[in-house]
Amino acid sequence: MSTPQENARLEQIKRSWDQRRQITDRLAGIKSKIGVYSGKGGVGKTTVSVNLAASLASEGKKVGLLDVDIDCPNANKVLGVTEPADYVDGQIIPAEKWGVKVVSMAFFQEKEDEAIIWRGPMVHNAINQFLQSTEWGELDYLIVDLPPGTSDSPLTVMQTIPMDGFVVVTPSSVISQC
Repeated sequence: MSTPQENARLEQIKRSWDQRRQITDRLAGIKSKIGVYSGKGGVGKTTVSVNLAASLASEGKKVGLLDVDIDCPNANKVLGVTEPADYVDGQIIPAEKWGVKVVSMAFFQEKEDEAIIWRGPMVHNAINQFLQSTEWGELDYLIVDLPPGTSDSPLTVMQTIPMDGFVVVTPSSVISQC
């Protein structure tokens, strides 16, 4: 006979598997998923993400850009998106600019300059909500602008989305020392 704690843990595991299945189903129409990552902030990761997405879209590819840098979402600004994504019937419908579908936490902030200071579980839940609820449709590429560093946020994304590749952005001073 199971204890209440064991039952609760089993329910949690079941919910986690259901969530992963929903995310897998949601991402099934995406041919390639590319993460853009850096070990620290301020190195141009978002600029690389946006330029990669815009370049692929200019070649006629169907492209999505997911900004999961929850603490400092700015892909929408760099891309010049002025209209936010829509939230309809529990589904996030990406905004679009230059043929790039975009989802960012910035779309869901009440004030643009408002700081997002969340603990790990809230960030984890927000990322999973994006992954579960965004209606990307068929895409050739999903560019994922990851948060910097090795905190829970980038690890959550890397463990949840089976990436086909990564672009690692480093400070130019690191490269110049080689």
